[in-house]
Amino acid sequence: MEPRRILVLQGHPDPGGAHLGHALADTYAEAARVAGHDLRRVALAGLDVPLLRSADEWHHAALPASLQPAQDAIGWCQHLAIFFPLWMGEMPALLKAFLEQVLRPGFAVDPGAGSPLSQKALAGRSARIVVTMGMPSLAYRVVYRAHSVKALERNIIGMCGIAPIRETLIGSVETADAASRARWFRAMQRLGAAAA
Repeated sequence: MEPRRILVLQGHPDPGGAHLGHALADTYAEAARVAGHDLRRVALAGLDVPLLRSADEWHHAALPASLQPAQDAIGWCQHLAIFFPLWMGEMPALLKAFLEQVLRPGFAVDPGAGSPLSQKALAGRSARIVVTMGMPSLAYRVVYRAHSVKALERNIIGMCGIAPIRETLIGSVETADAASRARWFRAMQRLGAAAA
């Protein structure tokens, strides 16, 4: 397999870094590195991410300098791996604010391309979304239809042309036994090595 350029985006807002999602991302990244892929990492907890407050600001304001390296890393990568915990049924607010900032017109979408279907400026990249949650992942899929992850895939990442987008939903994290945790880490090793 030809090496790929991978960006591992850690969307957990806690700068402490001692959560399952951090360990899963570390395992994914190390497996990718060992497999020979070119790797960059962005941890949102260490970034200053101001909120956008208007459509005009999204269209016309300059990207905050603190986020330029992260946007550059998205532009550089061929595969984007996003890790985050499910909070109140959604991605954490910090991750949403970050995506609103970095996925701006002129970078993620090309408003001059005509139809919204042809404005996808980040085409040619793939993505993996890894979400940890307290509820069983099957309940999130069946009862809630994985609504927030589907919205992220369709309305945010997919809007920019990133495809395919695959997901790994990891549930019941507080009550998981050692065998379940070992299975999750093996999955991250396999996915990281395959840049998938």
